[in-house]
Amino acid sequence: MEALAKPVSSENARTCLCVLCGLPAAGKSTLVQVLSESLRKRGWGCCVLCYDDLIPDEAYQLRIAESDELSHTQTHWKVSRREVLQRLEQLLKRDHAPLRAPEPSFGEDTWTRFLRAAHDAAESSCHLPHGPATLVILLDDNFYYQSMRYEVYQLARKHSLGFCQLHVHCPVNSCLSRNQARSRPLPDEVVVEMAKRMEAPNPVRNGWEQRSLTLTSDGAFSPQDVELSVGLIAAAMDDPLCPIQDDTEQKEADRLSCASSVVHQADQACRRLVSRAMQGARERKVPPESMKSLATELNQLKTRSLDDLRKAALGGHPTSPGGSGDLERAVSGAVAAFERETSNCIRRYSRGNAEL
Repeated sequence: MEALAKPVSSENARTCLCVLCGLPAAGKSTLVQVLSESLRKRGWGCCVLCYDDLIPDEAYQLRIAESDELSHTQTHWKVSRREVLQRLEQLLKRDHAPLRAPEPSFGEDTWTRFLRAAHDAAESSCHLPHGPATLVILLDDNFYYQSMRYEVYQLARKHSLGFCQLHVHCPVNSCLSRNQARSRPLPDEVVVEMAKRMEAPNPVRNGWEQRSLTLTSDGAFSPQDVELSVGLIAAAMDDPLCPIQDDTEQKEADRLSCASSVVHQADQACRRLVSRAMQGARERKVPPESMKSLATELNQLKTRSLDDLRKAALGGHPTSPGGSGDLERAVSGAVAAFERETSNCIRRYSRGNAEL
């Protein structure tokens, strides 16, 4: 496989990282297909990195649990996503050092597919007949949090590449219908939950999302949609990012980092509260069928609480990157509010059990 491990050098190539984001079954893969064909017809190199193909299936198996099992599964998913970008960076580096062997979290087949996609990109970028090579790397995933997309932006900036985003918008009901027609559909609740968490590109609020385009998917994409997408990519490629951070971008990075830290700490505390609440319900002899409903309600309550906290942190409330005291107060306040709601929920289920 070493023959496939040829670096995709950005030294002599105009290169753009293009993020495609949207709900499952929104039409991203369809857009990737028509867009990649259009790019290649223009003589541009095109590499498609589909996260569904690169990340192990078990990393997506999110499940409701009363212990830290869910935390472990989510950590595996985050590590796998991070590793995709690490592999991509290896292939973007200008040196020709051999690539390391894949980590245990990457299966052999997955690593082979990654290298093959990268090799195709290297070939297309090095054998164009006219002038400097032009390479577009399409990253196909949900990317529903802006922090996920910001990591790609940071990678593009580090290597002085172009960066842009294509947001495929589709109503949730349409996504659910298309999802069920797939050979391996996701549970409906996963699609619905992701729709609640979706943070669409916001060029007005976030300067780094200036080069973003939202396309509405109705089953097909028009030639105009494709031309607009190609135009966005071309503009991003003509204006590559500078690796030197200014104060604004550093503040943005701090803001995202702070929000992630606040949510992570609150998440860990809330998991312990859920586990304790379920144990208390068992001791009160809540019936098994009610236990299942209670677990679902508590986890939904936790998700809403964490999403509210995340939005508050990203909006500059109630914490700021510079103060650990503010961070601790934000976490403590969110956890205390969740604990009160959890207690009310347990009392409601206990009263219902007593009335039976």
